[in-house]
Amino acid sequence: MQEETADLAELRGDCERCFGLCCVALPFSASADFKIDKAAGKPCRNLRDDHRCGIHARLRQSGFTGCTVYDCFGAGQKVSQITFAGQDWRNAPAEHARRMFDVFPVVRQLHELLWYLTEALALPAARPVHADLRRALAATERLTREPAEELAGLDVAAHRQEINVLLLRTSELVRAGTRGRGKNRRNADLIGARLKGADLRGADLRGAYLIAADLTGADLRGADLIGADLRDADLTDADLTGAFFLTQPQVDAARGGAGTRLPGSVTRPAHWAARL
Repeated sequence: MQEETADLAELRGDCERCFGLCCVALPFSASADFKIDKAAGKPCRNLRDDHRCGIHARLRQSGFTGCTVYDCFGAGQKVSQITFAGQDWRNAPAEHARRMFDVFPVVRQLHELLWYLTEALALPAARPVHADLRRALAATERLTREPAEELAGLDVAAHRQEINVLLLRTSELVRAGTRGRGKNRRNADLIGARLKGADLRGADLRGAYLIAADLTGADLRGADLIGADLRDADLTDADLTGAFFLTQPQVDAARGGAGTRLPGSVTRPAHWAARL
């Protein structure tokens, strides 16, 4: 029997149905990822009146790499079209706009959880907890459709903790069936680590810091990568087949090439081709 899952198409950002919320609601500081400082609730200077980015085609060259590795998991269109019924913050009272900006980060976290729960339901090894995962998926989806006032006061951290218990159990079940199951490297500091050709099959890399790590040719099949920081990690010729809880922003933040093997849940970043 096919398991119930969320619509993955709705768990990816659709800028055509959003009012540029990520370009307004979220703050960022001048750094290697962002050329300028921007306060929360203030529109980015590159945001046009039609809610499109004026430098979208050259974000990396313009010093806005951080924008290219961000995904709202579909929260933008949910908040714009459902929570606020298609009312543009530009033409709404100031209080309406503030509430929209407050709600967006909350729904973004909930949609990220929907992504993980949906992926967990697609993993045959996690079948013992599929019933619990389905209930958690339904409950989380219901939360995303609460009124703005309820969403603004939601204890997202508490809900994440409840979901995390299920995701941890899912990870244990999936990795238990991985041949040569890897060690627990959860939250490990592996910044700049030399892991070329490393056997990381079935490794627990939840929350690991893999910034600028050399993972060329590494075997990451069946590894749990939830929350792993892959910024500038070199995945050239690495095998991530069957790696799970890997999101598109993580892949987009890494480096790779034609020989990098990825799970079907993510797509090969366009900027990787430029590095070949």
